[in-house]
Amino acid sequence: MICDIPAFIRQNTRVLAPSHVPELQLYLADDAVSLWQLTEEQLGELGLPPPFWAFAWAGGQALARYVLDHPETVRDKSVMDVASGSGLVAIAAMKAGATSTLAIDIDAFASHAAILNAELNNVSVETSGADPVGKPTGAEVILVGDLFYDRDLAPRVLAWLIEQQTAGKTVLIGDPGRTYLPRDKLEQIAAYDIPVTRALEDAEVKRAAVWKLR
Repeated sequence: MICDIPAFIRQNTRVLAPSHVPELQLYLADDAVSLWQLTEEQLGELGLPPPFWAFAWAGGQALARYVLDHPETVRDKSVMDVASGSGLVAIAAMKAGATSTLAIDIDAFASHAAILNAELNNVSVETSGADPVGKPTGAEVILVGDLFYDRDLAPRVLAWLIEQQTAGKTVLIGDPGRTYLPRDKLEQIAAYDIPVTRALEDAEVKRAAVWKLR
């Protein structure tokens, strides 16, 4: 049983700089499968989701890079980072001048990881484990990194994002070409070649883009 999640995260990761966002540091894992298995063993459960929080995914790195290079996107605004994982995008938004960021992820480990990673980078982020899709939000900017990998989830997320943009929110998506990315509804505004872990992506470099809704 894992009684102290922050301690578990520290013990099973290393402080590393993401390849495309070297100015930030995160608690990241070297081996996805080993950490996944260890988490299941420690919790005594099988079928747990992968430890998405322990890796700097290409879509999130692209979005974080864009925000840092274009701080006007989030400066003096409230930001929501959806499916935040490590909290990378939320942290980048704070570094770029956001007034506040809410890192949302349904994985309980992710909230702890985001807080630890924010501390590493001398910023503060709020966290939530509630699914935001289909609900109103007070955030002025919604950032979504790498969330279009699931056939059932993708249309729900898209419909919600369209609603939010119609309500006046700024919506940006970071994605490395996932199967269910609705390209016909999007406009690409930036792209990056990002080194990734072959065990996770079956590639050493992924072309990840930042998109806005048409």
